[in-house]
Amino acid sequence: MKDNAPTLTADLLLQAYQVGVFPMSEGRDDPEVFWVDPRMRGVFPLDGFRISRSLARRMRQSNFTITFDAAFADVVRGCADRDETWINATIFDLYCELHATGFAHSIEVWDKERLVGGVYGVTIGAAFFGESMFSRATDASKIALAYLVDRLRLSGFQLFDTQFITPHLASLGAVEIQRDHYHALLAQALSRDVSFDAKSPVPTAQDVIQRNAQTS
Repeated sequence: MKDNAPTLTADLLLQAYQVGVFPMSEGRDDPEVFWVDPRMRGVFPLDGFRISRSLARRMRQSNFTITFDAAFADVVRGCADRDETWINATIFDLYCELHATGFAHSIEVWDKERLVGGVYGVTIGAAFFGESMFSRATDASKIALAYLVDRLRLSGFQLFDTQFITPHLASLGAVEIQRDHYHALLAQALSRDVSFDAKSPVPTAQDVIQRNAQTS
C-alpha cells in the first residue's frame, strides 16, 4: 500500500525506523512513497567489515580527503544520480530535515574539491540505518564505508542496518538475517543512547585499517 507523500513527515519516518520499516519510492518522478519490511534483512556486523589488501593499499596511497556531515545534501544527490533510484523529492527533503535535526549523517570522500563518493543514513539510539551510497572514483564508496564502520564502532553503535544485501556489500562483510532476529537486535540498539559525533577528528587511513584488523 502506498501513502500520499504529504502524509509522510520526519517524525513519522523516525517512528517507522524504530519498528523496523523504511520508505522507498518507485522512482525519482513518482510522488508516492511506500513502506518496506523485508523478510530477510541486510546488516553489517560491526566487527566483521572486510578491508581487503587492495582496499587498504588504496586507502593509504590515495589523496582522498574524508569528511563527516560536510555535504549531506550533495551525498544524497549523488546517491540519487543514477538511472533507477528510489529517492524522490519527498524522500530527499525528509532526509535533509532529519540531517538538520541531528538524526541523519553523511560521510564524504573528496578528490581535492570534487565529491567522488559517500554514504548516508539515519541514527536512532545505537542503531545506524544505512540508506544509500555512491562512487565516482574507484573504491570511493568502500572507503566511505570503512570510515563509517570505524566511527560506529568507536561511538558504541550496536547495529548497522543495510536494509538489503548485494554482492558488493556481502564482499565487504554484510550478511542477511531473518526479520525476527533483526527486530531483536533493533530493540537492543534502540535501548542505548550513543552519539555519532560527526565533529570529532577524522582518523587517518592507517588508524582505520589497524582498528579494523584488531576487531576482524
